[in-house]
Amino acid sequence: MSELRAAIGVLRQSVSQDIAGAIERLLADGSDRDLCRVNAVAFAAAHGFDEEATVAGFLHAASLGLFDISWNVLCPGCGGVLETNASLKTIVRDAYVCALCADNYSPTLDELVEVTFTVSPRIRRIAAHAPESLPVTEYLRQLYWGSGVDIPGNFEQVLEEMVIDTAEVPAGERLVMSLQLPAKFIIVFEPVTHAAQFIDVKGEPTRDRQALSVAYDREHTHSATLEMRPGPVRIAIENRTGVRILPVVFIADDPLHDFLHHRRPFLTAKRLLTNQTFRDLHRTETIDVNQRLKITSLTILFTDLRGSTELYERVGDLNAFDLVQEHFRILQEIVASEAGAVVKTIGDAVMAAFPTPGRAVAAALRMRDAMRSLNETSGREDMVLKIGVHEGPCIAVTMNERQDYFGQTVNIASRVQNIATEQAIFATAAVIEDTASAGLLAERNLLPSRQDVALRGVDRDVRIFAIP
Repeated sequence: MSELRAAIGVLRQSVSQDIAGAIERLLADGSDRDLCRVNAVAFAAAHGFDEEATVAGFLHAASLGLFDISWNVLCPGCGGVLETNASLKTIVRDAYVCALCADNYSPTLDELVEVTFTVSPRIRRIAAHAPESLPVTEYLRQLYWGSGVDIPGNFEQVLEEMVIDTAEVPAGERLVMSLQLPAKFIIVFEPVTHAAQFIDVKGEPTRDRQALSVAYDREHTHSATLEMRPGPVRIAIENRTGVRILPVVFIADDPLHDFLHHRRPFLTAKRLLTNQTFRDLHRTETIDVNQRLKITSLTILFTDLRGSTELYERVGDLNAFDLVQEHFRILQEIVASEAGAVVKTIGDAVMAAFPTPGRAVAAALRMRDAMRSLNETSGREDMVLKIGVHEGPCIAVTMNERQDYFGQTVNIASRVQNIATEQAIFATAAVIEDTASAGLLAERNLLPSRQDVALRGVDRDVRIFAIP
């Protein structure tokens, strides 16, 4: 506990007292369930905290060794965790198969990779640190389903409605499950090896005992659907893996479907990669140099100072340098407060990434206002920004030892900034038509003007809006 107290003391220097206190109480008094795969977004909602400040709090706590960060590849269908990674660098497969949903998915950082926080075993040992000891109900609750599945407090009762039977089979052993098959679609699912056997139970009921043999190993994940009749069945299970397995006989009916449809927001990998605190504290834990991870929607913002070369001539090197550095400081603060991150600076220009267009537009408006305030203070028009914003798919990469983004979305955002005037923020239709962006502009009575322009390197005209 002395290590915990010391780390919390350091944490209080970096985050708000309320958030640091809530994290301290979680670590000291939370149940084992509470401390396994903490959903930082849900934690913020439960305590009435700001989401970005809460995520920053957990990132600081992780950097102090209080939590281990986990990057979990999710199935969008059932919300199950298909693979758990201690680092984003180890997500290297092009596709992941969910046996429960009988489908495969390409991992994108938007909604298919979640980030959770589990207490470090150095701080406190919990049952999930030894998953082989968890009973099947707790294994499903704590380790199979991701933090975006809203598991109710009466999970055991809910599970009884959608499960016929469960079993626990040690490594290398066999077990027979004897049960009655209803006239339903049945899934014999094993969450440790992610393997499934589908059974379509239909036809006339039978009193004769039916037989099914299922062997589990590390290679075989899904078998063709079998047809059986309602009535008694003996399922012989053989565990050929080196670990304990937990076969569960699900009824694929309304209770299961209703359970899987109850979702809640969670911290996505995309959101974390666009978080300034993460980039500052955990910059070595992002993407391997050979990785190319897809993001289906990211908003890129570019800024550039008008006439920065003339500024150095006009006010002198030292004064100009101080002004430019102040401009960088202000822009980084604004980007971070709008859930974004500065990707890089290029001369006097800034490239920033945001999880949503609305956040980027809010940042752009604040940037422009902040530069106007600087100019009012100095009495000169020294600091004028040209700003361009675009939203679309891209690839997360590592370039020059820095986590970066690549693709046509980035190229278009840069081109839009190049043609931006000194009096207006330029944004593409994808940004302006976003609901949050439109609402923000309406609140400020800003009516964007439209034009279709040809951009270098783009084989079609791009619809650009100038925000006055």
